[in-house]
Amino acid sequence: MAAVHGDDKLLISDVARHVHENSLELTEADVKRLRWKIDWAIVPYVSLLYLLSFLDRVNIGQASTAGLNADLKLVGNQYAIALSVFFVSYVAVEVPSNLLLKRLKPHRWICLIMVTWSIIMICMGLVHNAAGLEAARFFLGLAEGGLFPGINYMLTTWYTREEQNMRISIFFAGATLAGAWGGLLAFGIRHMDGIGGKGGWAWIFILEGLLTFICAVPAYWLVQDFPDESNLLSPHDRARWLHRLSSSQGVTNAQLMFTWKQVKDAFTDWKTYVYALMYIGIAEPFYSLALFTPAVITGLGFSNANANLMTIPPYVVGFLTTLATAYWSDRVLVRGPFIVVWMGIVIVAYIILLCDVSVGVKYFALFLAVAGDSPCIASCITFIGNNVGPTYKRAAAMGFFFTIGNSGGLVASNVYPATSAPRYIEGHAIALAFSAMSIVCAIIISVHNRWENKRRDEKYGVPPADGSECSPLRASDPVLLKKFGLEGLAPHQVMELGDNHPAFRYIW
Repeated sequence: MAAVHGDDKLLISDVARHVHENSLELTEADVKRLRWKIDWAIVPYVSLLYLLSFLDRVNIGQASTAGLNADLKLVGNQYAIALSVFFVSYVAVEVPSNLLLKRLKPHRWICLIMVTWSIIMICMGLVHNAAGLEAARFFLGLAEGGLFPGINYMLTTWYTREEQNMRISIFFAGATLAGAWGGLLAFGIRHMDGIGGKGGWAWIFILEGLLTFICAVPAYWLVQDFPDESNLLSPHDRARWLHRLSSSQGVTNAQLMFTWKQVKDAFTDWKTYVYALMYIGIAEPFYSLALFTPAVITGLGFSNANANLMTIPPYVVGFLTTLATAYWSDRVLVRGPFIVVWMGIVIVAYIILLCDVSVGVKYFALFLAVAGDSPCIASCITFIGNNVGPTYKRAAAMGFFFTIGNSGGLVASNVYPATSAPRYIEGHAIALAFSAMSIVCAIIISVHNRWENKRRDEKYGVPPADGSECSPLRASDPVLLKKFGLEGLAPHQVMELGDNHPAFRYIW
Protein backbone atom coordinates (compact mmCIF):
# COMPACT_ATOMS: atom_id res chain seq x y z
CA MET A 1 0.00 0.00 0.00
CA ALA A 2 1.05 3.56 -0.54
CA ALA A 3 2.19 5.89 2.20
CA VAL A 4 2.04 9.66 2.66
CA HIS A 5 5.21 11.63 2.07
CA GLY A 6 5.32 14.45 4.62
CA ASP A 7 3.60 17.72 3.86
CA ASP A 8 3.63 17.02 0.14
CA LYS A 9 0.72 14.58 0.52
CA LEU A 10 2.33 12.58 -2.28
CA LEU A 11 1.64 8.89 -2.53
CA ILE A 12 4.86 6.93 -2.66
CA SER A 13 3.90 4.31 -5.20
CA ASP A 14 5.71 1.20 -6.33
CA VAL A 15 7.37 3.32 -8.99
CA ALA A 16 9.22 5.37 -6.40
CA ARG A 17 10.20 2.31 -4.37
CA HIS A 18 11.68 0.55 -7.37
CA VAL A 19 13.15 3.40 -9.36
CA HIS A 20 16.65 2.99 -7.92
CA GLU A 21 16.45 -0.79 -7.58
CA ASN A 22 15.37 -2.01 -10.99
CA SER A 23 15.06 -0.84 -14.55
CA LEU A 24 11.56 0.47 -15.22
CA GLU A 25 11.82 0.21 -18.97
CA LEU A 26 9.55 -2.29 -20.69
CA THR A 27 10.49 -4.08 -23.89
CA GLU A 28 7.85 -4.43 -26.59
CA ALA A 29 7.48 -8.07 -25.59
CA ASP A 30 6.97 -7.03 -21.95
CA VAL A 31 4.29 -4.53 -22.97
CA LYS A 32 2.41 -7.12 -25.01
CA ARG A 33 2.63 -9.69 -22.22
CA LEU A 34 1.43 -7.35 -19.48
CA ARG A 35 -1.22 -5.68 -21.63
CA TRP A 36 -2.60 -9.08 -22.62
CA LYS A 37 -2.76 -10.11 -18.97
CA ILE A 38 -4.46 -6.85 -17.95
CA ASP A 39 -6.89 -6.97 -20.87
CA TRP A 40 -8.12 -10.45 -20.05
CA ALA A 41 -8.31 -9.77 -16.33
CA ILE A 42 -10.34 -6.56 -16.69
CA VAL A 43 -12.11 -5.96 -19.98
CA PRO A 44 -14.27 -9.07 -20.62
CA TYR A 45 -15.78 -9.16 -17.15
CA VAL A 46 -16.55 -5.45 -16.82
CA SER A 47 -18.04 -5.56 -20.34
CA LEU A 48 -20.36 -8.31 -19.17
CA LEU A 49 -21.30 -6.23 -16.13
CA TYR A 50 -22.20 -3.24 -18.28
CA LEU A 51 -24.18 -5.41 -20.68
CA LEU A 52 -26.26 -6.53 -17.68
CA SER A 53 -26.49 -2.97 -16.39
CA PHE A 54 -27.79 -1.58 -19.65
CA LEU A 55 -30.08 -4.56 -20.17
CA ASP A 56 -31.64 -4.01 -16.74
CA ARG A 57 -31.96 -0.30 -17.42
CA VAL A 58 -33.74 -0.44 -20.77
CA ASN A 59 -35.58 -3.77 -20.65
CA ILE A 60 -38.65 -1.78 -19.66
CA GLY A 61 -38.87 -0.85 -23.35
CA GLN A 62 -39.16 -4.53 -24.25
CA ALA A 63 -41.53 -5.14 -21.31
CA SER A 64 -43.83 -2.40 -22.56
CA THR A 65 -44.52 -4.46 -25.69
CA ALA A 66 -45.04 -7.60 -23.56
CA GLY A 67 -48.09 -6.44 -21.59
CA LEU A 68 -46.57 -4.15 -18.93
CA ASN A 69 -48.78 -1.15 -19.66
CA ALA A 70 -51.99 -3.14 -19.78
CA ASP A 71 -51.34 -5.30 -16.69
CA LEU A 72 -50.32 -2.34 -14.51
CA LYS A 73 -53.07 -0.18 -16.02
CA LEU A 74 -50.65 2.60 -16.93
CA VAL A 75 -52.45 5.65 -18.26
CA GLY A 76 -51.44 9.10 -19.42
CA ASN A 77 -47.79 9.83 -18.69
CA GLN A 78 -47.31 7.12 -16.04
CA TYR A 79 -45.03 5.07 -18.30
CA ALA A 80 -42.93 8.17 -19.04
CA ILE A 81 -42.69 8.88 -15.30
CA ALA A 82 -41.46 5.32 -14.69
CA LEU A 83 -38.75 5.90 -17.29
CA SER A 84 -37.83 9.32 -15.94
CA VAL A 85 -37.48 8.57 -12.23
CA PHE A 86 -34.69 6.12 -13.01
CA PHE A 87 -32.57 8.88 -14.50
CA VAL A 88 -33.32 11.33 -11.68
CA SER A 89 -31.62 9.07 -9.14
CA TYR A 90 -29.09 7.70 -11.65
CA VAL A 91 -27.53 11.06 -12.45
CA ALA A 92 -27.69 12.27 -8.83
CA VAL A 93 -25.23 9.66 -7.57
CA GLU A 94 -22.59 9.71 -10.31
CA VAL A 95 -20.17 12.28 -8.85
CA PRO A 96 -20.27 10.97 -5.24
CA SER A 97 -20.14 7.41 -6.55
CA ASN A 98 -16.92 8.05 -8.46
CA LEU A 99 -15.32 9.56 -5.36
CA LEU A 100 -16.50 6.59 -3.26
CA LEU A 101 -15.12 4.19 -5.86
CA LYS A 102 -11.72 5.81 -5.46
CA ARG A 103 -11.88 5.64 -1.66
CA LEU A 104 -13.52 2.22 -1.13
CA LYS A 105 -11.80 0.37 -4.01
CA PRO A 106 -13.59 -0.86 -7.14
CA HIS A 107 -13.99 -4.53 -6.21
CA ARG A 108 -16.03 -3.69 -3.10
CA TRP A 109 -18.08 -0.87 -4.56
CA ILE A 110 -18.98 -2.55 -7.85
CA CYS A 111 -20.01 -5.80 -6.14
CA LEU A 112 -22.18 -3.93 -3.62
CA ILE A 113 -24.11 -1.84 -6.14
CA MET A 114 -24.61 -4.75 -8.56
CA VAL A 115 -26.03 -7.11 -5.95
CA THR A 116 -28.31 -4.30 -4.81
CA TRP A 117 -29.73 -3.48 -8.23
CA SER A 118 -30.17 -7.15 -9.17
CA ILE A 119 -32.46 -7.58 -6.15
CA ILE A 120 -34.35 -4.41 -7.11
CA MET A 121 -34.75 -5.71 -10.66
CA ILE A 122 -36.25 -8.96 -9.39
CA CYS A 123 -38.64 -6.97 -7.19
CA MET A 124 -39.70 -4.95 -10.23
CA GLY A 125 -41.26 -8.12 -11.60
CA LEU A 126 -43.45 -8.32 -8.50
CA VAL A 127 -45.06 -4.87 -8.65
CA HIS A 128 -48.80 -4.49 -9.17
CA ASN A 129 -49.29 -0.83 -10.03
CA ALA A 130 -47.69 2.31 -11.40
CA ALA A 131 -46.50 3.50 -7.98
CA GLY A 132 -44.63 0.25 -7.37
CA LEU A 133 -43.01 0.41 -10.81
CA GLU A 134 -41.93 4.02 -10.30
CA ALA A 135 -40.45 3.29 -6.86
CA ALA A 136 -38.52 0.29 -8.18
CA ARG A 137 -37.16 2.30 -11.11
CA PHE A 138 -36.04 5.10 -8.78
CA PHE A 139 -34.06 2.74 -6.56
CA LEU A 140 -32.70 0.91 -9.59
CA GLY A 141 -31.18 4.19 -10.81
CA LEU A 142 -29.75 4.85 -7.37
CA ALA A 143 -27.92 1.51 -7.41
CA GLU A 144 -26.90 1.47 -11.08
CA GLY A 145 -25.55 5.02 -11.15
CA GLY A 146 -22.07 4.08 -10.00
CA LEU A 147 -21.16 1.37 -12.49
CA PHE A 148 -20.73 3.14 -15.83
CA PRO A 149 -18.79 6.21 -14.64
CA GLY A 150 -16.79 4.12 -12.19
CA ILE A 151 -15.58 1.50 -14.64
CA ASN A 152 -14.81 4.11 -17.29
CA TYR A 153 -12.76 6.08 -14.79
CA MET A 154 -10.95 2.93 -13.67
CA LEU A 155 -10.08 2.01 -17.27
CA THR A 156 -8.45 5.42 -17.81
CA THR A 157 -6.07 4.64 -14.92
CA TRP A 158 -4.98 1.26 -16.31
CA TYR A 159 -4.17 2.15 -19.92
CA THR A 160 -2.15 4.71 -21.84
CA ARG A 161 -4.03 7.36 -23.76
CA GLU A 162 -3.27 5.48 -26.99
CA GLU A 163 -4.96 2.33 -25.66
CA GLN A 164 -8.01 3.68 -23.86
CA ASN A 165 -10.57 4.10 -26.62
CA MET A 166 -10.48 0.46 -27.70
CA ARG A 167 -10.90 -0.80 -24.13
CA ILE A 168 -13.64 1.70 -23.29
CA SER A 169 -15.35 0.85 -26.58
CA ILE A 170 -15.29 -2.87 -25.84
CA PHE A 171 -16.68 -2.10 -22.40
CA PHE A 172 -19.39 0.14 -23.85
CA ALA A 173 -20.14 -2.37 -26.59
CA GLY A 174 -21.97 -4.21 -23.84
CA ALA A 175 -24.72 -1.61 -24.31
CA THR A 176 -25.00 -2.25 -28.03
CA LEU A 177 -25.02 -5.99 -27.41
CA ALA A 178 -27.68 -5.41 -24.74
CA GLY A 179 -29.84 -3.81 -27.41
CA ALA A 180 -29.55 -6.95 -29.53
CA TRP A 181 -29.47 -9.51 -26.72
CA GLY A 182 -32.36 -7.81 -24.92
CA GLY A 183 -34.59 -8.11 -27.96
CA LEU A 184 -33.79 -11.81 -28.32
CA LEU A 185 -34.29 -12.51 -24.61
CA ALA A 186 -37.56 -10.59 -24.51
CA PHE A 187 -38.84 -12.50 -27.54
CA GLY A 188 -38.24 -15.79 -25.72
CA ILE A 189 -39.26 -14.78 -22.21
CA ARG A 190 -42.52 -13.16 -23.29
CA HIS A 191 -43.77 -16.67 -24.09
CA MET A 192 -43.73 -17.40 -20.33
CA ASP A 193 -46.80 -15.18 -20.07
CA GLY A 194 -49.19 -16.63 -17.49
CA ILE A 195 -46.69 -18.92 -15.73
CA GLY A 196 -47.03 -18.47 -11.98
CA GLY A 197 -49.83 -16.02 -12.62
CA LYS A 198 -47.37 -13.44 -13.96
CA GLY A 199 -47.24 -11.66 -17.29
CA GLY A 200 -44.40 -12.06 -19.75
CA TRP A 201 -43.18 -8.56 -18.85
CA ALA A 202 -42.74 -9.62 -15.19
CA TRP A 203 -40.65 -12.63 -16.17
CA ILE A 204 -38.40 -10.35 -18.23
CA PHE A 205 -37.58 -8.39 -15.07
CA ILE A 206 -37.31 -11.41 -12.76
CA LEU A 207 -35.11 -13.62 -14.96
CA GLU A 208 -32.82 -10.82 -16.08
CA GLY A 209 -32.49 -9.71 -12.45
CA LEU A 210 -31.51 -13.25 -11.43
CA LEU A 211 -28.93 -13.34 -14.22
CA THR A 212 -27.41 -10.09 -12.93
CA PHE A 213 -27.28 -11.44 -9.36
CA ILE A 214 -25.44 -14.58 -10.49
CA CYS A 215 -22.85 -12.49 -12.33
CA ALA A 216 -22.60 -9.80 -9.61
CA VAL A 217 -21.44 -11.88 -6.65
CA PRO A 218 -18.08 -12.87 -8.24
CA ALA A 219 -17.34 -9.16 -8.80
CA TYR A 220 -15.81 -9.03 -5.31
CA TRP A 221 -13.01 -11.28 -6.56
CA LEU A 222 -12.94 -10.53 -10.30
CA VAL A 223 -13.07 -6.72 -10.47
CA GLN A 224 -9.57 -5.25 -10.34
CA ASP A 225 -8.65 -2.27 -8.20
CA PHE A 226 -6.57 0.67 -9.44
CA PRO A 227 -3.14 -0.24 -10.87
CA ASP A 228 -1.14 1.18 -7.95
CA GLU A 229 -2.96 -1.10 -5.47
CA SER A 230 -4.01 -4.13 -7.50
CA ASN A 231 -2.37 -7.51 -6.97
CA LEU A 232 -2.84 -8.47 -10.60
CA LEU A 233 0.82 -7.76 -11.38
CA SER A 234 3.97 -8.54 -9.44
CA PRO A 235 5.46 -5.56 -7.54
CA HIS A 236 8.17 -5.10 -10.17
CA ASP A 237 5.80 -5.43 -13.13
CA ARG A 238 3.37 -3.07 -11.41
CA ALA A 239 6.14 -0.52 -10.98
CA ARG A 240 7.12 -0.79 -14.61
CA TRP A 241 3.50 -0.57 -15.80
CA LEU A 242 2.92 2.54 -13.69
CA HIS A 243 6.07 4.06 -15.13
CA ARG A 244 4.73 3.37 -18.63
CA LEU A 245 1.42 5.04 -17.73
CA SER A 246 3.35 7.98 -16.34
CA SER A 247 5.18 8.38 -19.65
CA SER A 248 1.86 8.51 -21.52
CA GLN A 249 -0.38 10.42 -19.12
CA GLY A 250 2.22 12.31 -17.10
CA VAL A 251 0.97 14.21 -14.08
CA THR A 252 -2.65 13.64 -15.13
CA ASN A 253 -2.27 10.11 -13.74
CA ALA A 254 -0.40 11.16 -10.58
CA GLN A 255 -1.63 9.26 -7.52
CA LEU A 256 -2.19 12.13 -5.10
CA MET A 257 -4.07 12.10 -1.84
CA PHE A 258 -7.61 13.46 -2.09
CA THR A 259 -7.96 17.22 -1.78
CA TRP A 260 -11.01 19.37 -2.40
CA LYS A 261 -8.81 21.54 -4.62
CA GLN A 262 -8.80 18.81 -7.24
CA VAL A 263 -12.60 18.67 -7.14
CA LYS A 264 -12.75 22.47 -7.38
CA ASP A 265 -10.37 22.40 -10.35
CA ALA A 266 -12.73 20.03 -12.15
CA PHE A 267 -15.69 22.37 -11.73
CA THR A 268 -13.82 25.57 -12.57
CA ASP A 269 -12.46 24.19 -15.84
CA TRP A 270 -14.74 25.37 -18.66
CA LYS A 271 -13.85 22.33 -20.73
CA THR A 272 -15.61 20.06 -18.21
CA TYR A 273 -18.91 21.68 -19.18
CA VAL A 274 -18.29 21.48 -22.93
CA TYR A 275 -17.39 17.80 -22.65
CA ALA A 276 -20.58 17.25 -20.65
CA LEU A 277 -22.73 19.05 -23.24
CA MET A 278 -21.07 17.01 -25.97
CA TYR A 279 -21.91 13.84 -24.09
CA ILE A 280 -25.57 14.68 -23.47
CA GLY A 281 -25.82 15.54 -27.17
CA ILE A 282 -24.74 11.98 -27.92
CA ALA A 283 -26.50 10.24 -25.03
CA GLU A 284 -29.99 11.68 -25.59
CA PRO A 285 -30.35 10.07 -29.04
CA PHE A 286 -28.77 6.87 -27.72
CA TYR A 287 -31.31 6.57 -24.90
CA SER A 288 -34.11 7.49 -27.28
CA LEU A 289 -33.10 4.59 -29.49
CA ALA A 290 -32.60 2.18 -26.59
CA LEU A 291 -35.91 2.96 -24.91
CA PHE A 292 -38.18 3.50 -27.88
CA THR A 293 -36.86 1.54 -30.85
CA PRO A 294 -39.35 -1.31 -30.15
CA ALA A 295 -42.19 1.22 -30.08
CA VAL A 296 -40.93 2.97 -33.22
CA ILE A 297 -40.73 -0.36 -35.06
CA THR A 298 -44.23 -1.26 -33.87
CA GLY A 299 -45.35 2.10 -35.23
CA LEU A 300 -44.00 1.05 -38.63
CA GLY A 301 -46.67 -1.65 -38.69
CA PHE A 302 -44.92 -4.68 -37.21
CA SER A 303 -46.27 -6.86 -34.39
CA ASN A 304 -44.95 -6.48 -30.84
CA ALA A 305 -43.15 -9.83 -31.00
CA ASN A 306 -41.50 -9.02 -34.34
CA ALA A 307 -40.54 -5.58 -33.03
CA ASN A 308 -38.48 -7.28 -30.30
CA LEU A 309 -36.60 -9.28 -32.93
CA MET A 310 -36.15 -6.37 -35.33
CA THR A 311 -34.25 -4.36 -32.72
CA ILE A 312 -31.39 -6.87 -32.99
CA PRO A 313 -29.80 -6.08 -36.42
CA PRO A 314 -29.25 -2.32 -35.88
CA TYR A 315 -27.44 -2.98 -32.61
CA VAL A 316 -25.22 -5.64 -34.18
CA VAL A 317 -24.14 -3.00 -36.71
CA GLY A 318 -23.65 -0.51 -33.85
CA PHE A 319 -21.40 -3.01 -32.09
CA LEU A 320 -19.21 -3.31 -35.20
CA THR A 321 -18.95 0.44 -35.84
CA THR A 322 -18.04 0.99 -32.18
CA LEU A 323 -15.07 -1.38 -32.35
CA ALA A 324 -13.94 -0.20 -35.80
CA THR A 325 -13.99 3.44 -34.70
CA ALA A 326 -12.06 2.63 -31.53
CA TYR A 327 -9.35 0.89 -33.55
CA TRP A 328 -8.83 3.79 -35.94
CA SER A 329 -9.22 6.46 -33.29
CA ASP A 330 -6.50 4.90 -31.14
CA ARG A 331 -4.33 4.37 -34.21
CA VAL A 332 -4.35 8.05 -35.23
CA LEU A 333 -4.87 9.35 -31.66
CA VAL A 334 -7.77 11.61 -32.64
CA ARG A 335 -11.24 11.77 -31.03
CA GLY A 336 -13.19 14.87 -32.06
CA PRO A 337 -13.30 14.40 -35.86
CA PHE A 338 -14.73 10.89 -35.48
CA ILE A 339 -17.53 12.28 -33.31
CA VAL A 340 -18.28 15.02 -35.85
CA VAL A 341 -18.55 12.56 -38.76
CA TRP A 342 -20.61 9.91 -36.94
CA MET A 343 -23.02 12.39 -35.37
CA GLY A 344 -23.47 13.93 -38.80
CA ILE A 345 -24.70 10.51 -39.93
CA VAL A 346 -27.05 10.41 -36.93
CA ILE A 347 -28.50 13.75 -38.05
CA VAL A 348 -29.12 12.30 -41.52
CA ALA A 349 -30.89 9.34 -39.87
CA TYR A 350 -33.24 11.57 -37.91
CA ILE A 351 -33.99 13.70 -40.95
CA ILE A 352 -35.10 10.51 -42.72
CA LEU A 353 -37.22 9.47 -39.72
CA LEU A 354 -38.91 12.87 -39.76
CA CYS A 355 -39.80 12.57 -43.44
CA ASP A 356 -42.82 10.79 -44.88
CA VAL A 357 -40.95 7.89 -46.50
CA SER A 358 -41.48 4.15 -46.84
CA VAL A 359 -41.25 1.70 -43.93
CA GLY A 360 -38.08 0.14 -45.35
CA VAL A 361 -36.31 3.50 -45.57
CA LYS A 362 -37.26 4.37 -41.98
CA TYR A 363 -35.99 1.01 -40.74
CA PHE A 364 -32.73 1.70 -42.61
CA ALA A 365 -32.57 5.07 -40.82
CA LEU A 366 -32.62 3.21 -37.48
CA PHE A 367 -29.51 1.35 -38.66
CA LEU A 368 -27.82 4.67 -39.45
CA ALA A 369 -28.80 6.17 -36.10
CA VAL A 370 -27.55 3.25 -34.00
CA ALA A 371 -24.43 2.72 -36.11
CA GLY A 372 -23.52 6.41 -35.90
CA ASP A 373 -24.38 7.13 -32.28
CA SER A 374 -22.91 4.01 -30.65
CA PRO A 375 -19.20 4.68 -31.37
CA CYS A 376 -19.53 8.30 -30.23
CA ILE A 377 -20.41 7.35 -26.65
CA ALA A 378 -17.08 5.58 -26.14
CA SER A 379 -15.14 8.20 -28.11
CA CYS A 380 -16.57 11.03 -26.01
CA ILE A 381 -15.76 9.22 -22.75
CA THR A 382 -12.21 8.60 -23.95
CA PHE A 383 -11.97 12.23 -25.06
CA ILE A 384 -12.43 13.58 -21.52
CA GLY A 385 -10.51 10.71 -19.90
CA ASN A 386 -7.48 11.42 -22.10
CA ASN A 387 -7.37 15.10 -21.28
CA VAL A 388 -8.19 15.65 -17.59
CA GLY A 389 -6.06 15.11 -14.49
CA PRO A 390 -4.79 14.48 -11.87
CA THR A 391 -6.81 11.46 -10.81
CA TYR A 392 -9.28 13.03 -8.35
CA LYS A 393 -9.90 15.93 -10.73
CA ARG A 394 -10.59 13.34 -13.41
CA ALA A 395 -12.88 11.39 -11.08
CA ALA A 396 -14.92 14.51 -10.28
CA ALA A 397 -14.95 15.78 -13.87
CA MET A 398 -16.01 12.42 -15.27
CA GLY A 399 -18.65 12.05 -12.57
CA PHE A 400 -20.14 15.42 -13.55
CA PHE A 401 -19.74 14.54 -17.22
CA PHE A 402 -21.82 11.40 -16.72
CA THR A 403 -24.34 13.25 -14.55
CA ILE A 404 -25.08 15.76 -17.31
CA GLY A 405 -24.72 13.27 -20.14
CA ASN A 406 -27.00 10.65 -18.69
CA SER A 407 -29.62 13.32 -18.08
CA GLY A 408 -30.19 12.72 -21.76
CA GLY A 409 -32.09 9.65 -20.64
CA LEU A 410 -34.37 11.88 -18.60
CA VAL A 411 -35.07 13.98 -21.68
CA ALA A 412 -35.53 10.95 -23.93
CA SER A 413 -38.00 9.41 -21.49
CA ASN A 414 -40.42 12.29 -21.95
CA VAL A 415 -40.31 13.19 -25.63
CA TYR A 416 -41.76 10.02 -27.13
CA PRO A 417 -45.31 10.01 -25.72
CA ALA A 418 -47.65 7.33 -27.04
CA THR A 419 -49.85 10.09 -28.43
CA SER A 420 -47.10 10.99 -30.92
CA ALA A 421 -47.08 7.49 -32.47
CA PRO A 422 -46.45 6.33 -35.11
CA ARG A 423 -44.18 9.10 -36.45
CA TYR A 424 -42.82 10.46 -33.13
CA ILE A 425 -41.98 13.78 -34.75
CA GLU A 426 -41.26 15.62 -31.50
CA GLY A 427 -38.90 12.94 -30.18
CA HIS A 428 -36.98 12.62 -33.44
CA ALA A 429 -36.64 16.41 -33.81
CA ILE A 430 -35.27 16.78 -30.28
CA ALA A 431 -32.79 13.95 -30.85
CA LEU A 432 -31.66 15.70 -34.03
CA ALA A 433 -31.10 18.96 -32.14
CA PHE A 434 -29.05 17.23 -29.44
CA SER A 435 -26.96 15.54 -32.14
CA ALA A 436 -26.18 18.91 -33.69
CA MET A 437 -25.13 20.27 -30.29
CA SER A 438 -22.67 17.41 -29.85
CA ILE A 439 -21.02 18.29 -33.15
CA VAL A 440 -20.61 21.93 -32.13
CA CYS A 441 -19.06 20.92 -28.80
CA ALA A 442 -16.70 18.42 -30.44
CA ILE A 443 -15.47 21.12 -32.81
CA ILE A 444 -14.95 23.60 -29.94
CA ILE A 445 -12.90 21.13 -27.87
CA SER A 446 -10.88 19.87 -30.85
CA VAL A 447 -9.99 23.38 -32.01
CA HIS A 448 -9.08 24.46 -28.48
CA ASN A 449 -6.90 21.41 -27.83
CA ARG A 450 -4.96 21.84 -31.08
CA TRP A 451 -4.53 25.57 -30.42
CA GLU A 452 -3.38 25.04 -26.82
CA ASN A 453 -0.88 22.36 -27.86
CA LYS A 454 0.55 24.74 -30.46
CA ARG A 455 0.74 27.56 -27.90
CA ARG A 456 2.62 25.37 -25.41
CA ASP A 457 4.98 24.12 -28.13
CA GLU A 458 5.83 27.68 -29.11
CA LYS A 459 6.33 28.83 -25.51
CA TYR A 460 8.06 25.82 -23.95
CA GLY A 461 9.28 23.78 -26.92
CA VAL A 462 8.05 20.46 -28.22
CA PRO A 463 8.18 17.93 -25.35
CA PRO A 464 10.03 14.63 -25.80
CA ALA A 465 7.91 11.80 -27.17
CA ASP A 466 8.50 9.67 -24.08
CA GLY A 467 6.56 12.15 -21.91
CA SER A 468 9.42 12.36 -19.43
CA GLU A 469 9.08 16.11 -18.84
CA CYS A 470 5.53 15.58 -17.57
CA SER A 471 6.36 12.57 -15.40
CA PRO A 472 5.48 12.69 -11.66
CA LEU A 473 9.00 11.36 -11.04
CA ARG A 474 10.41 14.69 -12.27
CA ALA A 475 8.03 16.93 -10.33
CA SER A 476 10.96 18.23 -8.27
CA ASP A 477 13.51 18.47 -11.11
CA PRO A 478 14.99 22.00 -10.73
CA VAL A 479 15.87 22.22 -14.43
CA LEU A 480 12.30 21.53 -15.50
CA LEU A 481 10.83 23.73 -12.78
CA LYS A 482 12.89 26.63 -14.11
CA LYS A 483 12.05 25.84 -17.74
CA PHE A 484 8.33 25.92 -17.03
CA GLY A 485 8.35 28.79 -14.54
CA LEU A 486 7.26 26.56 -11.66
CA GLU A 487 10.02 27.41 -9.17
CA GLY A 488 8.81 27.46 -5.60
CA LEU A 489 6.13 24.82 -6.10
CA ALA A 490 6.27 21.64 -4.04
CA PRO A 491 6.10 18.32 -5.94
CA HIS A 492 2.45 17.74 -5.07
CA GLN A 493 1.61 21.25 -6.33
CA VAL A 494 3.34 20.53 -9.64
CA MET A 495 1.36 17.33 -10.03
CA GLU A 496 -1.89 19.03 -9.08
CA LEU A 497 -1.49 21.09 -12.25
CA GLY A 498 -2.60 17.97 -14.12
CA ASP A 499 -3.60 18.83 -17.68
CA ASN A 500 -2.53 22.45 -17.06
CA HIS A 501 1.10 21.35 -16.71
CA PRO A 502 3.16 23.10 -19.43
CA ALA A 503 4.58 19.76 -20.65
CA PHE A 504 1.16 18.12 -21.07
CA ARG A 505 -0.32 17.88 -24.56
CA TYR A 506 -4.01 17.38 -25.25
CA ILE A 507 -5.52 14.84 -27.62
CA TRP A 508 -7.98 16.42 -30.02
